[in-house]
Amino acid sequence: MSRQLATDAEIAEAAETARAGGRLGIDTEFMSEGRYRAQLCVIQIAVDEPGDHGPRILIIDALAGAGVGPLAELLADPAVEVVLHAGRQDVAILRRVWATEITNIFDTQIAAGFAGASAQAGYGNLLGAILSRRVGKTASYTRWDVRPLTREQLAYAAEDVAHLLELADELQRRLRATGRLEWAREECRRLESATDERDPDSAWERLPRVNQLDGRSRAVARELAAWRERTAAAEDRPVGSVLNDPPLVELAKRQPSNLDALEPIRGIHASTIRRRGGAILEAIVRGLEAPPIPREEGRGRSDPGDAPLVVLAEALLRARALEAGLAYELISSRTELELIVAAARRGEAEADVRTLNGWREHLVGADLRDLLRGRSAIGVGPDRRLKLSHPLSA
Repeated sequence: MSRQLATDAEIAEAAETARAGGRLGIDTEFMSEGRYRAQLCVIQIAVDEPGDHGPRILIIDALAGAGVGPLAELLADPAVEVVLHAGRQDVAILRRVWATEITNIFDTQIAAGFAGASAQAGYGNLLGAILSRRVGKTASYTRWDVRPLTREQLAYAAEDVAHLLELADELQRRLRATGRLEWAREECRRLESATDERDPDSAWERLPRVNQLDGRSRAVARELAAWRERTAAAEDRPVGSVLNDPPLVELAKRQPSNLDALEPIRGIHASTIRRRGGAILEAIVRGLEAPPIPREEGRGRSDPGDAPLVVLAEALLRARALEAGLAYELISSRTELELIVAAARRGEAEADVRTLNGWREHLVGADLRDLLRGRSAIGVGPDRRLKLSHPLSA
């Protein structure tokens, strides 16, 4: 099927059709290689057509200055459902590039996790499993920033949304039947705040082994990481091309005071010293002049003694996920369980994690608290399934 790029008039007409119908399917193609932020290249949308003719599909060239204002307004309209698949990065990019909010999201990957599929199920696999449809992926890893787009790329982009609305319909039908639709919608709302913006002043916290540094070195690492973020953003290049993590941490340890002292540090090339040596030394000075950053006591999520209880809690939650027909990954992560167990061990307030909020609270909150407080026990029932009993509740 031959596809052409949409005109501004077609975009505006499709936006009006989507507003009248109350929903819009959307996907994006972008390029992140060699850049600080991903570059939005192509947007494909699907809108319901009157009758039984399938959706109208439009392919929009994001690099050609297309008139996307009507679509940006539509994404922010809470009366219009925005259907995506695995849409966290799509949402982040569209929010930044189109300067719009995105509300009323229905993500088919998230929804599938509430319908018994994996929480990371790919679009093609879901179409096959739920709708018995097949899609090709021949152009998935191509240069979307090169023009003109090929016929293969246009066909691939269209296929990515051709069945998206149909998939959403079937998932919503199944979730409505099991009473899980509102849970899925609650989870999808978490995507509304997705962002690809990075805070330069907190970038140091992601550095490897940064917690092993002393307070003064941590302050230097913060200044170096912030300088690196701002430089990469200004030049639109990956942070690693400005300065890699290992030499940055080594700079924070050694705190060199002149250009000659930069040379022995592995990973800092002569070209880097020539181009950025002065800025590196200035960042080090700023770090040394700043107050040291102490290690936070109790920052570690767990100690070795927590491990058996974390495993026990995970077993309970996996059992509850199986009973409810949900993907376990939707309920909790190992990190969240470590935080919950560590807080219980220290007698602190409950960890503020998703596992103990919203629909998860209703599903596992009480059982998890009883287990951690010693009010219940886990065993094996007659059916050889995990069983939670409350011997101390009588």
